[in-house]
Amino acid sequence: MKRLKIKNDHGWTPGTLRKQERKIKDASLRARVTAVRLVMEGYLGKDVAKMIHLCRQSVALYVSRFNEGGLDRLLDRRLPPGRMPFLTEEQQQELRQLVLTTTPVEVGWGIASSWNTRLLQSYIQQTYGVSMSREGIRKLLHRLRLSWTRPTYKLVKGDPVLQAAFEKELEFIKKN
Repeated sequence: MKRLKIKNDHGWTPGTLRKQERKIKDASLRARVTAVRLVMEGYLGKDVAKMIHLCRQSVALYVSRFNEGGLDRLLDRRLPPGRMPFLTEEQQQELRQLVLTTTPVEVGWGIASSWNTRLLQSYIQQTYGVSMSREGIRKLLHRLRLSWTRPTYKLVKGDPVLQAAFEKELEFIKKN
C-alpha cells in the first residue's frame, strides 16, 4: 500500500491546521482538516482512519484534495443541485397566498372551512396540472413557512353588554 504524502502544503503547517480545526464548527469538515494534519505529521493513512473513525479511502481523498488546492479545496462541499421542484417559484407563492388569504369555500373548492393537503392536492392538479403526493405538499408548505393549526372561532355577533355582565357575575362567583 502506498504511503500518503502531502506534496504541496500551500503554506500550512500542522500548528496552523490545528488552529484552523478549532475554528471549524462542522464536525465532518473538522475531521477532514484533522486527517490532513495527522498525515502531515507523519501518520500512516490507515492509522489516521482508525484515529478519527473514517475509512482509509476517505483519508486518501482528503489528502489528494488538499494537495490539489489547499484548505479551500479540502473544505469545498459542492452538492448536486437536486431535483427540480414540481411548482415554479411563482406558483409556490400563489399557493402560499391562497392558503393564507382564502378558504376553500371562497374559491369554490368544496365546503371545508380550511385548507388541508387533500384539498390542496386536487387544487394543484386542477390549476397547475401537476400531480403531487400529500406528503410532498406538506413538505412544500413547510418550506413556505406555513404550519398547520386548527381553526379557531370568534363570536363576532356577541353582545358586548351581555358579555360584560357575564364577566361581572363570574368575578362575583369566584370571590364567594
